[in-house]
Amino acid sequence: MRDYSYFIKAIAIGLIVGLIGTAFHQSADWIAWAYRDLRHALPGIGWSLAASMLISASGTLAALYLVRRFAPETAGSGIQEIEGAMEDLRPLNWGRVLIIKFTGGLLALGSGLVLGREGPTIHMGAAAAEAISLKTGQSGDNRKGLLAAGAAAGLAAAFYAPLAAILFIIEETRRQFPHSYRTYMAVILASLSSAVVIGTLVGTTPSLGIQVAELPVWTYTIFPVLGVSLGLLGVGFNKALITAMDAMQRVPAHLWWTPALVVGAITGALLIVFPKATHGGEDLVRLLTESSPGIVVLLLLTVLRFASVLFSYALGVPGGIFAPMLSIATCAGLAFGGVATELLPETNGLQRACAIAAMGGFFAASVRAPMVGIVLVLELTGAYQLLMPVLITCASASITAHQLGGRPIYETLLDRTLRLSGKKVPVEPPRTPIQLGTSDE
Repeated sequence: MRDYSYFIKAIAIGLIVGLIGTAFHQSADWIAWAYRDLRHALPGIGWSLAASMLISASGTLAALYLVRRFAPETAGSGIQEIEGAMEDLRPLNWGRVLIIKFTGGLLALGSGLVLGREGPTIHMGAAAAEAISLKTGQSGDNRKGLLAAGAAAGLAAAFYAPLAAILFIIEETRRQFPHSYRTYMAVILASLSSAVVIGTLVGTTPSLGIQVAELPVWTYTIFPVLGVSLGLLGVGFNKALITAMDAMQRVPAHLWWTPALVVGAITGALLIVFPKATHGGEDLVRLLTESSPGIVVLLLLTVLRFASVLFSYALGVPGGIFAPMLSIATCAGLAFGGVATELLPETNGLQRACAIAAMGGFFAASVRAPMVGIVLVLELTGAYQLLMPVLITCASASITAHQLGGRPIYETLLDRTLRLSGKKVPVEPPRTPIQLGTSDE
């Protein structure tokens, strides 16, 4: 009976997180639409630009104030905080995480910052799991298993990608997750029940739903080249993100508000003059894969969105990097595919295929979770016929990042957080095969 009770808790966590995720995503959409209407309500480009800059700067500053004043641990995506909590190195005050991550996340996303919804949803999922763990007296590995289940449910809710959510726990939290039959099944059940809620309330179609044609086998030879390029880009992205965060850390304490105002105002201006360079990027991925703009525009978007996510995330407001990474990869992949299409004969659909494969490759290079990258992209797009190109790209990108000495981004972020808080950074133990036995321990 003890197993069934634990599994019931995991299902309850998934249902609750599914509802939280739905509320968060729908609220974020509503705020974005409301802000857009307000920005364009005034006559003339000058007034619209001024209003947009004021709204975005105010929203960004409010989000940063909430984080700094009430819950500093809610800055960024929160995934590193979950990993720290599972290692008993970081606090997880579930009440304030839920409140500040929800409200601060809405303010940051509504302001147009280049941040993703998945980070807040994953962190809130773990917070909801922590609440249930405390209320039901869970401790040790049982608690850690439920925290992982809540995080997985949050990712499943963010992208309607339950299988990728399960794999994310296995690959990303391999250092922290207590592998056993009970905890593993808890992750599966929480992800599944969260996806059921999202599917019932929002729909079961893939989040991105990109139509692609099956490629000739001979075209697979270009995907290792794409993967190597993305490996370079992923390592560069990780280093640039940490550099941007360190630079923001050096801002004098009494001027903490100035970066938020500057970045918010610039974002507000971009929302009027070049909106494709703002927001998380899910809608942009669909738009670009359908319209296929010129290579110059794609390269410009790649650079702008790359820089924008660095400054947006470094501010310390709630928000993730998954969605921005997907949009950056889409721009880069379409540009790569555009060049390949010009050089190779009879390559109908190759450009769009490169964009989809690039999403997985960039994720694999930065997060260093290639299986998650493969499954996440296929679940998001529904392009299962591109399994081989995506697999080739993710594998070559991950190998390239490893050979270049790149470290997983969330592991790096956790180490940085621990150093700033004065905690000793743990040494990762030797990796062993995952054992999924029938033990309760």
